[in-house]
Amino acid sequence: MDNASPSSLPESLCRTSPSSTLLLGLKRLSVRLVDCRKTTGLSGTVRGGKEKKGADLTRQNESWTPCIPIDSESDDEDLLRPDEPDPNDENEGYRVQGPTQASEDEDDYRGDEPQPEHLPPQPQLPLPQAEPPLPQPGRLSRQRTSAPLPRPRSSSDTESPVKSPQPKRKGNAFSKSAYPSQRGGGRPATPRVGEEEEEEEDRWHNREENDERPDPIRFMPTRVPGPTIDTTASWSPLSLFQLFFTTSVVRTIICNTNANAAKRLQSGLKFAWIPLTMRDFYIFLAILLYSGLVSVHERGTYWRKEWPYNFRFPGDTMTRDRFEAIMWSLHLSKPEDDEANNTKKGTAEYDRLFKIKPLYTELTNACKSHFQPYQNISIDERMVASEARISTRQYMKAKPTKWGYKLFVLADSHTAYTWNFVVYEGKSVFTPGQGLSYTSVMDLMPFPLLGGGYTLFVDNFYSSPALFEELRRRNTGACGTIRTNRIGFPQTKRNNLPKKAERGDLRWIRKGNVLFVKWMDTREVTMCSTVHEAFSGQTVKRKVKEGGVWQTKTVPVPDAVADYNRSMGGVDLSDALIGYCSVHHKTMKWYKTFLFHFVDIAVVNSFLLHKELHKNNSTKPYTQKKFREKLLTEMVSFAKQSEPQPSPRPPPTSCMPEYYGDDASKGRKNCRRCLDAGVPKVKTPVYCRKCQVPLCLTSKRNCFKDWHDSKF
Repeated sequence: MDNASPSSLPESLCRTSPSSTLLLGLKRLSVRLVDCRKTTGLSGTVRGGKEKKGADLTRQNESWTPCIPIDSESDDEDLLRPDEPDPNDENEGYRVQGPTQASEDEDDYRGDEPQPEHLPPQPQLPLPQAEPPLPQPGRLSRQRTSAPLPRPRSSSDTESPVKSPQPKRKGNAFSKSAYPSQRGGGRPATPRVGEEEEEEEDRWHNREENDERPDPIRFMPTRVPGPTIDTTASWSPLSLFQLFFTTSVVRTIICNTNANAAKRLQSGLKFAWIPLTMRDFYIFLAILLYSGLVSVHERGTYWRKEWPYNFRFPGDTMTRDRFEAIMWSLHLSKPEDDEANNTKKGTAEYDRLFKIKPLYTELTNACKSHFQPYQNISIDERMVASEARISTRQYMKAKPTKWGYKLFVLADSHTAYTWNFVVYEGKSVFTPGQGLSYTSVMDLMPFPLLGGGYTLFVDNFYSSPALFEELRRRNTGACGTIRTNRIGFPQTKRNNLPKKAERGDLRWIRKGNVLFVKWMDTREVTMCSTVHEAFSGQTVKRKVKEGGVWQTKTVPVPDAVADYNRSMGGVDLSDALIGYCSVHHKTMKWYKTFLFHFVDIAVVNSFLLHKELHKNNSTKPYTQKKFREKLLTEMVSFAKQSEPQPSPRPPPTSCMPEYYGDDASKGRKNCRRCLDAGVPKVKTPVYCRKCQVPLCLTSKRNCFKDWHDSKF
């Protein structure tokens, strides 16, 4: 690298030459050398991730020009002034000295002043090996300079009017983004008219700010809430159960089971089969209910007689082979219709749930017709455990039963009555649009049958502003937890709930009738509602640990959270009632799993109707266990009464001997002929069926023949 000539130093630097000023100028020079090196092509260009150094180093030795700061006329002006940066030119305080004839890349860095020749020699400055750290904001600023002299234009200026790009600085003190208030050299722009009101609305409000409660929805159900049956009549557990498993439903199951057994026998399967009757079916159901009360590891254990498995009820009412034969042949739909449906696989007409439709449709209609929900209702998923490998089986990691069939259930929040349910068939069945969470809610709520004024509680799977606004238009309120990434959820961060907020702190935003609330409990809870105000002063008790001691603390709670905790558990309570004494059995047929679950729904709904009927009476209702025991006993009694009575035999027309049988009172009687002949106490088990007279009939005595010969 060539040494700088004395003529390359400006005159102001020679006139003011204290050691401090010289060191400051050298320090600025080292900072600007790197920028000049990048601009004049000293650093290699990167192509494909590697630097080309050969040609650039040759050009470095040939055309390198030093960057020398232009000194001001006084020492006071050389002081750094961070409060007066020049926003128009980042490099105004620096000039580049170079030859008269320069390349097009160096046109913008050519010196602007004439070169003096009386300056002393300038010591050689080594080229820095690495770029020094950028100046920190507030520590350095651009140096004010005197007005530069006009630079003479050369031929290269006319040939290349486009200036070389200035090196960009990202994230340092000189970038324009670091001075937003001075951008453009003026003061910040004032907000437009109405912008302040928009910003005021688009922010999270505190608990102390009042919220306007939306207009209440008038509760107008189509029927009186509660049981719709005759409440003045006496209802036994069996009569309530038969509201859901009606006589027509039972006869359909019996007919289809007999048809399926005949089909299996024709296919070559060998098993003992007697046509299923009403008596056998109700005993079969009674044994299923018994299995829910008494649990064993294997089903065949119910018929064991030795200790400790000496169960009397199953073996006294039905043999094990008969029970297993009914279980194997059990069918809900017609076998011939199943074959017709199987031919439609792969088309839109194929029905995945065809084998359960006869009972599925009747049961849902019965659930909706015999009870009218109270004002608060809830919707949630329910899992029916199954290990079958079919497309309708689902996985839900947040549920206690993770693998099985998924049902969307609408239940009454007050009684946990299962009012409506839909079996989820799979992704391909639901048409695209608002999504599964939207369509499942609308399918479960027949508004003409329900009426208006209901309040629906859902979890964050269903909640969305679009759904809540649609329900509001249909005169139905909604409340539930919501995910923050839902479309329509406020994304503003102004006055947001802090990450480490105190327990009980809350924020809220209202958009029309929809209220969004963030509340801090053990973690942040996000709610959405169309029927609540943000906060009305309700509190909840929580146990907190302060100073190593657990204490009970009163914590403010939003109205939406308090009502949600009270009314969301309808489906969960119904699941718990079903799980206590479930009749679920392992089976290889998926439709039998649904049959067992439908029996559970019918029993639990019958029990809840029983409780509602005794709510206003002085008599105490049964517990669920006692209710099931009574139902089991009545089923067995009903089965025996359902057995067809034998028709009376016509009177015999001929005299023939018959035995009295095993009846002790009629086992042996005194022979009539021997008694007439004066031989008493000759007993015989034979009598004449026409004359109804006991007569001896042995190898030694034939009173039967002698008596008839004497009479006729």
